[in-house]
Amino acid sequence: MSDPLADVITMLKLRAVLSKTVTGAGEWRVRRSDYGQSFYCAILEGACRLEIEGHEPLTLVAGDFILIPAAYNFAMTSLAPPASHVATTTPVETSPGYFRLGSQHDAVEMVALIGHCAADASNASLLVSLLPAFVLVRNEPRLGLLLQLLKDEAQARRSGKEMVLTRIIELLFIEAIRATGTLATPGLMRGLSDARIAQAIRLMHQEPAKRWTVKALAERCALSRSALFARFTALTGVTPMAYLLSWRMTLAMQLLNQRDTSMAGIAERTGYNSASAFSVAFTRYVGVPPGKYAQQGKIAPN
Repeated sequence: MSDPLADVITMLKLRAVLSKTVTGAGEWRVRRSDYGQSFYCAILEGACRLEIEGHEPLTLVAGDFILIPAAYNFAMTSLAPPASHVATTTPVETSPGYFRLGSQHDAVEMVALIGHCAADASNASLLVSLLPAFVLVRNEPRLGLLLQLLKDEAQARRSGKEMVLTRIIELLFIEAIRATGTLATPGLMRGLSDARIAQAIRLMHQEPAKRWTVKALAERCALSRSALFARFTALTGVTPMAYLLSWRMTLAMQLLNQRDTSMAGIAERTGYNSASAFSVAFTRYVGVPPGKYAQQGKIAPN
């Protein structure tokens, strides 16, 4: 049986680009613009505030884990933030991998493990759009274990380090996102929290080439056509057929980056009768023809 969440995380091809321990005291603010990189933060001791553009500020306390699959404009501050005219605080590296914010002499009031990871997938923005805007998990022991492994591996010098970090990052994403359940914003995870809608999503991932209709999905999920449509749209934020199209295009982008797959083969695997029908659908959805998309990735399609 297909696992849609694992499909998305695996296809993102995440890699850790930064992992560090940060301590804070007094008043401080760090403002970041990470251009879509994934950001995570685990509060180990104390508390701080997180300000994400477009959302109410969040108070993070020890045991909290925050994940932003695609971070752009956000800021972390002390619980009592500095005056608004103080744009940002410069972190001071106290030892390799350890940074101090705010007062360098007062007792530590906050300890956090933070990191960034990047997606190597060329269709990362499309994949990330299936995930929640951000994930906040509280007191989840499994995440704590993974974070400790990540911290240990990031600070060690061992053979195979990059491979291990990549696997831990993937596990962190899966554990964090699935821990949200019905608390997630509309998207893939909200859909997977409902047994009937999860079945529809799994069917589309398992058989993307099948000539699915809302009626056919509804029959397989023991729902009426109207009930499936309404429930699917409310939970995921898109209609069933829109989700199917986005998943087919995601698969097509991945296949276009493989040298051994022909255009006709990609069309067949994504539910199109011909290469020309696939090309029209791909161009309309992505904005460039599949051949040009493959060339932009420096890979010539067959």
